[in-house]
Amino acid sequence: MKRILFLVLFVTTIAQSQEKNFEDEVKRISAKIESVTKQQKDSLKVKVKEINAKATKNKITQEEAITLKKEAAAYHASRIEQLVGVEEIKLQQLVQDKVDGKIASSSEDEGETFSIGGAKFRLDFSDKGRRKRDSIRRNKRTTSQIVFAMGVNNVLEDNKFSSLNDSDYKFWQSHFYELGFTWKTRFSKEASKTYFKYGFSFLWNNLRAEDNKFHEVNGNQTELNVSSNSLSESRLRHVQMIFPMHLEFDFSKNKKYSDGQIGDRTNKSVRFGIGGFFGFKLGTRQYLEYVNSEGVKVEEVQKSNFNMNTVNYGLSTYFGYRCLSLYVKYDLNPLFKNTDTRNISMGVRFDIN
Repeated sequence: MKRILFLVLFVTTIAQSQEKNFEDEVKRISAKIESVTKQQKDSLKVKVKEINAKATKNKITQEEAITLKKEAAAYHASRIEQLVGVEEIKLQQLVQDKVDGKIASSSEDEGETFSIGGAKFRLDFSDKGRRKRDSIRRNKRTTSQIVFAMGVNNVLEDNKFSSLNDSDYKFWQSHFYELGFTWKTRFSKEASKTYFKYGFSFLWNNLRAEDNKFHEVNGNQTELNVSSNSLSESRLRHVQMIFPMHLEFDFSKNKKYSDGQIGDRTNKSVRFGIGGFFGFKLGTRQYLEYVNSEGVKVEEVQKSNFNMNTVNYGLSTYFGYRCLSLYVKYDLNPLFKNTDTRNISMGVRFDIN
């Protein structure tokens, strides 16, 4: 039923300034659809009432009553589909006649009002209405973007950038990947350069240990120890869901339309964003690969929280042109409990409208 009513609404939308006969036909078919549906539903209610009465007087069992009610519901649903289908064909033919020019148009009105299912709709397809819709589209304050970022991942000790020189993790082999969705809302009603950007992302942070080391849990501490095997792979991966928030300055040149209106444009020039994020870890795994003493290649996956903090938060910033930016993200809370080790990520970011 809802599908047919939406079709009726679609037809009336096409009908902008149509001849009176066309409008009357749309209303008549809509009324017929509602009448058919109401008749079948009323008949079903009567049958259900009779079945319940028989069950109450123990003329039939409860199981038989349920079966009879299901059969009655299926029958009347089928009748609604058949009868409404006839009216749907009439609607389709009516639209086709209009497209073929068999129904003439009267002079354009500022708008028409239609009632369907007790609800009123006003349709305005005049030049004035079109300009109003264009104005709303041009002044849309919120846009959306798909975000993808990738780069290198590492840690800082005691918030010192110089600690990267002595990091226990490989710099170019430790990667991060981010995939998410953001909204970008302009602060002012008029075209502007300042926006609030917010959304959600999934992060895959990988840390590959140096010098044949691997992570080992020792009570409430997580240590990097040298393996007795020759490791060809030692990678710690932690997956997060985060909620980033940024103040973004977008210096894209606004567009001036022929009617003098100024339209907002985004992701067309230099952009700069600064803000932060908060979120939580979804899971942590350690991947080890080595050849054992029997010459067998072993691929080992260890699943644990490795004493990592579940909740994470930090700062992030990006600077770029159009959809491409340089991107830096830094965790303010320690990566592992009882340590001063914090995750840092640097790479490129794509914000695709």
